[in-house]
This record gives sequence, C-alpha cells and structure tokens, in this order.
Amino acid sequence: MAANLFEGAALGSAFNLLTAAVVDVTQTVAAFSCRLDRIRGTLFSVKPLIEDIEKMNKLLDSPKQETDAFLDQLRKGEKLVRECSKIKNWNFYEKYIYSKKLKFLEKSLVRFFQLDGQVHLHRDSRRTMVEVRDVGEKVDEILSILSNGFPGWCDVPGTPEFVVGLGDQLQELKLMLLNKRNQVVVLSAPGGCGKTTLAKILCNDEQIRGIYKDNIFFVTVSRTPNLKLIVQKIFQSKNKNHVPDFQSDEDAIHQFELLLRRLAPYPALLVLDDVWSGSEFLIERFRISQAGFKVLVTSRSAFSRFDSAYKLKLLNDEDAKTLLCHSAFKNGIPNVQNDLVDKVVKGCGRFPLALKVVGQSLRGEPEVRWIHRTKKWSEGESIFDSHHHLLNCLKSSLDVLDEKSPLAYLDLKECYLDLGSFPEDQRIPATALMDMWIELYNLDEDGVDTLVNLLELSNRNLINLVLKRKVGHDVTDYCKGHFAMQHDLLRELVLHQIALEPIEQRKRMVMEINGNTLPDWWTEGNQPTLHATLLSISTDETFASNWHDMNPPEVEILVLNFQTKIYAVPHFMEKMSGLKVLVVTNYGFCQAELNNFQLIGKMLNLKRIRLERVSIPLISTSVLQLRNLRKISLIMCDVGKSFESYSFKAPYVWPNLVEINIDYCSDLIELPVWFCDLVKLEKLSITYCQELIALPEEIGNLTNLKVLRFYSCTKLSGLPGSIGSLKKLEFLDLSYCLEMAHLPVEIGKLQALMKIHMEGCGEIQGLPYSVRDLVQLESVICDEETSYFWKLHEEYLKKMKITVIKRETNLNWLHKLTV
Repeated sequence: MAANLFEGAALGSAFNLLTAAVVDVTQTVAAFSCRLDRIRGTLFSVKPLIEDIEKMNKLLDSPKQETDAFLDQLRKGEKLVRECSKIKNWNFYEKYIYSKKLKFLEKSLVRFFQLDGQVHLHRDSRRTMVEVRDVGEKVDEILSILSNGFPGWCDVPGTPEFVVGLGDQLQELKLMLLNKRNQVVVLSAPGGCGKTTLAKILCNDEQIRGIYKDNIFFVTVSRTPNLKLIVQKIFQSKNKNHVPDFQSDEDAIHQFELLLRRLAPYPALLVLDDVWSGSEFLIERFRISQAGFKVLVTSRSAFSRFDSAYKLKLLNDEDAKTLLCHSAFKNGIPNVQNDLVDKVVKGCGRFPLALKVVGQSLRGEPEVRWIHRTKKWSEGESIFDSHHHLLNCLKSSLDVLDEKSPLAYLDLKECYLDLGSFPEDQRIPATALMDMWIELYNLDEDGVDTLVNLLELSNRNLINLVLKRKVGHDVTDYCKGHFAMQHDLLRELVLHQIALEPIEQRKRMVMEINGNTLPDWWTEGNQPTLHATLLSISTDETFASNWHDMNPPEVEILVLNFQTKIYAVPHFMEKMSGLKVLVVTNYGFCQAELNNFQLIGKMLNLKRIRLERVSIPLISTSVLQLRNLRKISLIMCDVGKSFESYSFKAPYVWPNLVEINIDYCSDLIELPVWFCDLVKLEKLSITYCQELIALPEEIGNLTNLKVLRFYSCTKLSGLPGSIGSLKKLEFLDLSYCLEMAHLPVEIGKLQALMKIHMEGCGEIQGLPYSVRDLVQLESVICDEETSYFWKLHEEYLKKMKITVIKRETNLNWLHKLTV
C-alpha cells in the first residue's frame, strides 16, 4: 500500500502546495495560527525525509503504485487550509468547526509519517541498505520529534500582546514561588480566567529569568498525562540529539533528577500547565529534593494539599472594561454608549476569555448590534448561545464532574447543577443544600457528605466556599455557617446545560420570572407534562403572585425565591403529593408576609421546611398536620405571632419532628411551652436570638434531645433545673450567653454529655460541684476566665480536655447582619 507514496512530481507538488498554503494562511489569519503553526512545524520537519525518499525511489526505479489516497489527503488538506482564510472573525461556530478539522489533519499527517513511512522504508531497506541507512537516521530523528515534541517544545511561550489587571497578582504569585518553604505552587482558577497567561508572564519576568536562566521548562499537560513523555520533552528541549527511552516512570524521574544536577549551579523551574483534577500523582512525582527546584502548576482545581495555592482573581470592573474595549474597538476607544459597554462587561461576568470573545465578535459593529446583543441577554438568551468557543472552554469543567469524587458519595455534576436553583449574586447556605441533598441523594444528616462535596467543588474553582460565622466550633453540624458563592457566568453555564433538554424531560426546572410575564410554554393551551424532581421559581420585586396552573406531580424539592413584601405560596403546590423539601427565601430588604401558608399543611410527605426572612402566620392544628416532617429551619423570620398559639397540639401535628433551627429571629422572647411536647426532638438550635430571655421549665420533657444550642442568645440568663432530665443530651452550647451567671446544680445529671461550649460567657461566677458527675465529658471549649473554673474539677473529670478560645476583638456576638 505505502510502497511508493512519495513517487512522482504530483506528490511532491501536492506536498509543496499544502506547505505554501499553511505558511500563507498563518501569516494572514490569526484565528488558526496556533493550530497551523503545529502543522507547519510537522511539514517542515518531515520535508528532508520526503526529499530523500523521492531520490531513493528514482535510484531504485520503483514502479508507481497506489498514491491516490495520500495525494487526495494532501490536496484536501490544502483546500481546507485555504478555506480557513475565508472564515469571518465573528463566526465563532465556523472557527470552532474548522479548528477541529485542522486538528484532524495534523493527526492524520503525524500518523502517516509514524506508521506508513516506516513500512515503506522497511520494505525498501532489503533492496538497498546504503541509501536507506542515511534516510533511516532522518526517520529516527523525525519520529523522535513527532513523539517528543519539536525543538524548543518546553521553551517558555511568549506573553500576549495585551495584558491588563495582572500586575499585582504577578507580584503575589512571584513572592509565593520564591518563598523557600514552597516547592510546589498551584495557580488555580476556572477556565478562561488567564491562568496560563499569568504563568507565561511570570516565566518571562526579568527577575525570574535572572534566577533560573535557561532552566525553565513549560509543559502543557494533557487530560491523561504521560510522565515519561513529559520528561522526554524536557530532555529534548535541552539536548535534541539525545532523548532517553525510559523503562518506567521511576526511571524517568531518576534521569530527570540527574539532569537537574547537571544544570547546576542554576536552579530549575518546571511549569505544568493545565493539570486536570485526578492528576495529583503527576505533581507528587515531581516533588524532588533538589536545591532551588520549583514546580508551578496551573489548574482549574486548587489541589490544596500542596505547599501553596494561589487562586487567580477575576478582573475588577475597570480592568474588565479596558480588556473589552481593547478587543472591541480600534485603539481601545469606545464608539458606543458607555452604558452598553458596562452591560456587556456585566454579561461577561468579568471573565477575560468571555470579554475577548464577545469583544472580538462586536469589533467594528454598529451601536445597534451592541443594543441588540444586550437586549437579547436581558430577555434570557444565554451568552453561550452565540459563543461556542466560550461554551466549550467552560463546559469542560463540568464534563470532568461526570466522574464521581473519591471523597464524595454523589455525582458532583448533579450536585453542581442543583446550585442553579438559587439566584445569582446570592450566598447559598450549605444547610439548605444539605436539606436538598439528603432527600435527593441519601446523604448523612450531620452535613459531612455535603461539606465534602462543596469543598470538592471549591477545589475545582466552580464555587467559592466561605465560612460566614463559626458557631461554637461545632462538629455536630458541619455545614452550619458555610455558604457557597457561584460566579454569574458559571451559573449561566449551569442554566444553559439544564435548558438543553426538552422541558418535559428535565430533572430540574429552573424558572426566572421578570415582572408578571410567565414563559409561553406555561400559559399556552397544550402545556407539557413536567417530570422534574426539583422545581425552582425565582421572581422579582414586581411579581404580583398571579400564578398560572401547573401540574408537577413528581417534584420532590421546591425552591421559591422572591423579593416582594407580600408573597403567596403557589396554589399548584397541592398537586405535589411527593414534595419532601420546601425552601422559601425572601431576598428583598424588608420582611415579607407569607400568604397561602395553609397549603403547606397539605404536603403529607413533606420532611424539611426552610423559611427565610418571612413573617409566619399563626400556626393552627387544623391547618398544619405534617406527620412526616423531620426538620424546620426559621432564619430571620417573625415568629412571635406564630408561636402564640396555646392550643397548638405539637405532638399531634408534628409527631416525627427531630430538629428545629431558629436563627436571627429577633422577636423570639420566650420559647413556647408547646415546643416541650415534641418528645421525639433530638436537636434544638437557637442562635443569634438576642431577645430570648427565658426557657420553659417543661424543657426537661425533651428526653430524646441530643443537641441543645443557645449560641449568642445574649439576654438568656439561665437554664431551668429540669435540664437535668435530658439524659441523652450529648452537646450543650451556651456560647455568648452574656447574662448567664450560673449553671443549675442539676447539670450534673447529664450523664451522656460529652461536649459543652461556653466561650464568651463572661458573667459566669463559678460552676456547681455537680459538674464532677459529668463522667462522659470529653471537651470543654471556653474563654480563659471560664477555663479557671473548669480546671478546679480536672482531677474528677478524667476524659475532659479544655480548649481555651481567645476572645475576638470584633465581638462577633454582636453580629446582626444577614446570615
């Protein structure tokens, strides 16, 4: 088949025409320059081989055989390259398609020279050993190049022509890299944020160059990295005539260590660019004990276990605007209204890649195109609908989530897509996600699984995980105080992915309603049947609660986000017979009145209710009978009116309730007596309720209680003596109960108590001697003053460990801001 593929002038001519086309288009079209540079390098490298084989064929007078296949490939390649010059700069879809075709052309050329060329030479070597010997040496050299990279493969790339907003971050990253304690520095950010650009700038920095000289190796890592190949590339960049053939990864690292020693007296810097999650083993292999040797890793994942991690920040508004203007206008000077530029910057989420791509697509366009583009965005069209390159860049971060995390118990991608249920620019409480994921994915109720998944998403730079408040160093609820923040553009990506499926096939239905305009599919006659498990509806401040009918019988999670002062729960909730979790959040400034509250009482399978910033009406036994309810969370709610009922039969309407969380409810003055009838209750957490002054004596009836928390209830003066009846209580938190001066003598009866938190209890005058009976007590967390009282009883409490917390100067117990 391949005996005479290079025979005749036709083949040589076709090869030269392809080469000429590649050179011409590379010089005139910037869009494909990177891919064409690689093809040009391949063609130039194999040209001597082609010339030698042509000469050998003439000397041997070889007959012409099947040349048509490769001739056709070369001719089609030339046509493809020429077509690239006709692609318009704004046509990103065509640019993406042709980039794929060029990549295929490059692979087919490399494959031919590696396989068919060798077959050709092997056969003709039997006819003339002398001629083939010289050509064979060239084949070996070229095959080495094709396998290990072209000369300079690991050389530091040049920096982009225009860079903005990276000056301060360059200095921070440089200080981190030059810190003697850090051998591995991980530079991380989502795709399209400029990680590789910053790494290139760092490697070209005058100070860095002065330290490492020519010993900087810049290697782009594939999704499935080959360690031996990476080390071969490094060797090839230092000595192209001698590239070792390593027997194993261990051999490759050993040879690399020897190379580092030969590079002395100057140290070496290895840049591993674009390392994917799951490739930590590669970084570990390069942790070599060699004076001055450093490894800089760029990745979408933070890899926080390594020495030092630097998260690249997004551009600020000013720098983002500068970058957009540079991409969109000649000389970077806008010729459209400033508010249009600001709208585009906001739509791009300050992502450098998005700013470049969108800016280039609008370059030279009249103002009306800018108006049209921003108008479409405001109407709900996704930025990804018209920018496929941007979509593919960011979507790759989601694709890797299809692989389950080794640390987690659910599909990370499913987990991440659920975050789209919450509005943009809002903190997502980890406890709300925990409620959802417990029912969707059967996670543990202590929050460990949820927090592990959020940490994994944070490490992959898909969210920012923040700890807004640390509640008593609590390990009974790992999610409490944690919030996830999702970048606008990444949330847009989530919504775009959800919307790819037909409405009736979506597992998640996320709806964002502006004003009172409902989607057409919802109001038209032939409304599609919904099969979503999760339904999220977000409305703005002008929504009038004019709900249209809907039939969502399979919904298990309902998330309602609103901003109005009066909000009516949708009447179609009655049809959600399988509803398990209800999350209602008011994102407006003022407390909201919640109407149609009685509909919640018809959700017989409801297990978890979370209400935030709403005024709850009077609770009536005849209205709320939720026999499967397990958990209630009330955050910044007005509860005084709802808790006034003296006839409320709590054990009858909530017989299986095991957890109550009340946070920042400023009108809670006394805990209702009927709370104490919830005998199955295991966890009662009341935090930042700074008007709470008293607890009912009947609290001792909660004999199944395991966790009791009164964190930052600053006016609570004491505990009733009946607390001694809580024989199963394991954790008691009295932190920042500022007016609590004494503990009741009956506290010694808490035989199961293992942890007690008392930091910030500055009025405590002493402890009753009965604390010596707390034989299971393992941990006491308190401030220095209180610790003296506990130390008086250390000899009786053999298991007890006292942890002293230094008092924070910011007095966080005064915090009354939004949770």
